[in-house]
Amino acid sequence: MRRIEEFWVEFSSAEEDDAGPASRFHESLYDALDSLKGAVIAVFLVFALMFRVVGVEGDSMNPTLNSGDWLAVSGAETEFERGDIVVVTQPWVRNVPIIKRVIAVGGDTVDIDFYTHEVFVNGELLDEPYIAEPTELRYDVDFPLTVDEGKLFVMGDNRNDSVDSRSSAIGLIDERYVLGRALVRLLPSFDWNIG
Repeated sequence: MRRIEEFWVEFSSAEEDDAGPASRFHESLYDALDSLKGAVIAVFLVFALMFRVVGVEGDSMNPTLNSGDWLAVSGAETEFERGDIVVVTQPWVRNVPIIKRVIAVGGDTVDIDFYTHEVFVNGELLDEPYIAEPTELRYDVDFPLTVDEGKLFVMGDNRNDSVDSRSSAIGLIDERYVLGRALVRLLPSFDWNIG
């Protein structure tokens, strides 16, 4: 009777034997860059498909938003409600996007009493704790105004320093020109709320 033994012998190449700290560093760097590439692609897809980042310029939305704020804007919205803050790309004289608050949607009737500084939608007085000061600035749009279906009536929170749907320069907003609804303030990071 003969005894047969099996041995497992591990062989390594000469390159692996010579692998020093520099080679291990390069491997680690490659692995880190590969992981970073996947993270960047994932972040890009989230921003491209779910929301965009938009900067605020000007004072028309004070005190809610300030110039220099950065907002996350959902582009997946197709229906808008009174009180939503939206980014609008509808062409107008200055040809820049605007950020305003939705006051009325299609079918609503808006009336503004510029003597008492009150805004009414469908005969009901709006409770507007977000505005900077009472509505005094009048443009060339006549009230009461019924909003067409598929359109929005928007105003800035800083009513006396805002060009908005009260002016025929902007007028009613076609919903197809709404880039999206503002979700949160990203910067400055200490104040995420946009009310």
